[in-house]
Order: sequence, then structure tokens, then C-alpha cells
Amino acid sequence: MIRKMIVLVAVAVAAMGGTAGAVVSPTPAPSPSPQAVSQQDRDFLVQAHQSNLTEIESSKAALEKTAGQQDQKATKIVRKLAKRFIKDHKKLDKAVRRVSDQLGVKLPDTPNTEQRKQLDELSALSGAEFDRAWISAELHSHHETLAAIEQEIENGSSPEVKKLATVAKPVVQEHIDLLLKAERASTPSPTESPSPSES
Repeated sequence: MIRKMIVLVAVAVAAMGGTAGAVVSPTPAPSPSPQAVSQQDRDFLVQAHQSNLTEIESSKAALEKTAGQQDQKATKIVRKLAKRFIKDHKKLDKAVRRVSDQLGVKLPDTPNTEQRKQLDELSALSGAEFDRAWISAELHSHHETLAAIEQEIENGSSPEVKKLATVAKPVVQEHIDLLLKAERASTPSPTESPSPSES
């Protein structure tokens, strides 16, 4: 009799546990809220996205401005770099947007005020003046991006965001190297020997 009661109690407890488990069934964990992401990580995602937007827009403008001027050496270099930058920064920005969505960080739709001003100033130029100004502006913006990347790698807390920065660093550094080479090629000194052919 006692054994039968113990068995009945055990069955009742199991049934209650099953019901309780159904009521309190775990739901999938929500994506982290923006507040759960550090300010450093949030700032980097926004800055990286706006930098990518600026590079893409600036490079598209370069292709439009230099159309039909392929006979100029500097113009050929600008066109080559612009095509490369559009491709690379679109790829980098796709990753930035994916991680931002994952972490719940809202990104702006346009470059910031300073970047817009730079784009407007470039659009007012043409010919060789545009080529030199574009290379100079790209160097400046890529150096700023590299500094932001290094700060994120050192001070960021989100593994996903730090990985973005780590992946982007060699791409941005390569762009800087190409721009420095382009700068030397587009402003040769009269005493300089001819620069090596572009690879």
C-alpha cells in the first residue's frame, strides 16, 4: 500500500513537472539590445559604416569625373583605385551591417557632416586638380579609418566587432599603400627617375 502511494506521488510530481515545464518553456534568447554593446563598439560600427559609405560615394564620383580622360596617367590610377575601393568597401560594409543587425546597433543612412562637406568639395573640382585632391582626401580618410580600427582592436569588448576591425585592417592598410604610390606617381619631381610601372 505504501509502495503504491509512493508510486502515485512520484507519477503526480512527474506530471506536474511536465506541466510546469510546458508553461515555463524557454524562449530563444533575444538579440542583445544596443545598451548591451559598449560605447566603443557602437562608435566603431557607426564610424566604419559612414567611412564605407563615404569611400563608395567618393569612388563613384571619381569614376564619373574621370570618364573620358584615360589618357592621363594620374587619371588612370584614380580610376583603377576607385573601382577597387568600391568593391572592397562594399564588402566591408556588408559585414559591418550584418554585425550591427546582430547586436541591435542602428546605423545612419548617410556619411557624417564633415564627410559630406569633403564629398561636396571634391565634386566641385575636375581634371588634374580633382585627381590630386581625391588621392589626398582618400589618404586622409583611410588614415582616420585605420586609427579607428586600431583603437577598436585595442579597446573594443565585443568579439564580433573586434573581428570586423581585425579583418578590415589589412584591407585599409593596403589601400593606404596604393594611395601613397599613386600620390608619388601623380606628383613626380623633375629630378626623379621614372617611377616603376603600376602593378
